[in-house]
Amino acid sequence: MIHSIKRQIAVMTFALLLGTLFLFWGINNIFLERVYNSSKQQSLQNIFHVMNEAKEISDIQTDQFQLKMESFCDNYNMTVMIADPALNVIYPFSNFYDESLRIRLISYVYGDSLDVNNRSTTVLKETDAYRIIRTRDTRLNSDYLEMVGILDSGNFFIVRTALESVRENVELTNRFLAFVAVFISFLSIICIWYISERITRPLNNLIKISSEMSGLNFNVKYIGGGMEEIDALGEHMNELSYKLEETISDLKTANNELKRDIEQKIQIDEMRKDFLSNVSHELKTPISLIQGYAEGLRECINDDPESREFYCDVIMDEAKKMNGMVQKLLTLNQIEFGSDQVTMERFDVTVLVNNILNSMGVLAEQKGVTVSCNTKQPVYVWSDEFKVEEVFTNYMSNALNHVANENRIDVRIKKKDKTVRISVFNTGQPIPEEDIDKIWIRFYKVDKARTREYGGSGIGLSIVKAIMESLNQQYGVKNYDNGVEFWFTLEGE
Repeated sequence: MIHSIKRQIAVMTFALLLGTLFLFWGINNIFLERVYNSSKQQSLQNIFHVMNEAKEISDIQTDQFQLKMESFCDNYNMTVMIADPALNVIYPFSNFYDESLRIRLISYVYGDSLDVNNRSTTVLKETDAYRIIRTRDTRLNSDYLEMVGILDSGNFFIVRTALESVRENVELTNRFLAFVAVFISFLSIICIWYISERITRPLNNLIKISSEMSGLNFNVKYIGGGMEEIDALGEHMNELSYKLEETISDLKTANNELKRDIEQKIQIDEMRKDFLSNVSHELKTPISLIQGYAEGLRECINDDPESREFYCDVIMDEAKKMNGMVQKLLTLNQIEFGSDQVTMERFDVTVLVNNILNSMGVLAEQKGVTVSCNTKQPVYVWSDEFKVEEVFTNYMSNALNHVANENRIDVRIKKKDKTVRISVFNTGQPIPEEDIDKIWIRFYKVDKARTREYGGSGIGLSIVKAIMESLNQQYGVKNYDNGVEFWFTLEGE
């Protein structure tokens, strides 16, 4: 990144630092001398008040006055001279006073030219008692502040202080600032780069996390790095990642359910079409037979009683088949749409199986079929007894209609753990492999001619499928070399 935050922070901080140093350098050059001169003028005014307190020469000669004056002169680098009205020096008492200073005082008192000894002067402040003058000695190339005037005692005075030191201080400060600027610049580059690195490292981490999140990878998480605001942002991004993952998961779940609903709707539409087609086909033959034999009766094709009775038997038989098919369709519809309530109860499935076998015993004897059951012992299960009876009856009817070869039907009841498995095996031809998964579809018939022969509608196994799914139990079919086995499971004790 050309304009990275790290680079911007470093450049801006370094520019601010250099700007601060240059500003301080400018302020030092422009204002320091002025402030210094103002401070010097204030010191001159202070020493004036000290001198003005001495009303008599005796006051000037006191140790207290001498101490104050020496303190001012030493602390503020001043030279003081006081003269009587006759311009005789009364302070300092030493004979080694500056004669040039006395000449300056005489010049000011008698109003001579301000340019004395090649001096250029400027009046900075003037009152009735004193005048503060800035003077430059062109001969020595030095600047001074001088205060001249008359005290309340009538004595004349002059105070001088050099200004050259302030310029030296400014130059020294500027040289020192230049040295400090170089050192601080080098040190600040290292510090700023380190600090900006610490600031931008978690930001770069957040950038990587957001990039991963844009690719729908929500496993990456932000780990705090000590910066409170960035940590708060990272925690919010973690929460956002969790919420997005949860939302996308919900969307995918909803999308999957929607796809399943669409597929189910398509399947239902196909089933509806197949249902209408199958019902139309199944009802077409019996209706045609009923219509044909009814018309024969009406037209009295055969007047003998035996023929009329035969016609009536055919009509009644076809009507009975139609009624049975409609009843089965109604039962299947109730089970599939959940309108048929499941009643769970405990009962002995061995008794139920033997009762059904006994009721079908006459039909089995007529077909010469041998039926056996592997147990007579009580086996208790939890289920809907009437629905289980419907399933087992369908299996037995299917076995009786398709039994062949050895004409044998074996019923087995096996208990394993808490599951009871009931199976019905009949000898005969196995179901073709391409049809074995389709036999549970309503109206599907493997051998339509044979199914029509025994009056099957192709709905029985569809009812078994719907019942077992409503009971949440397993069911299925298995081929053997000599026959077919249908089975289902129930919840045991």
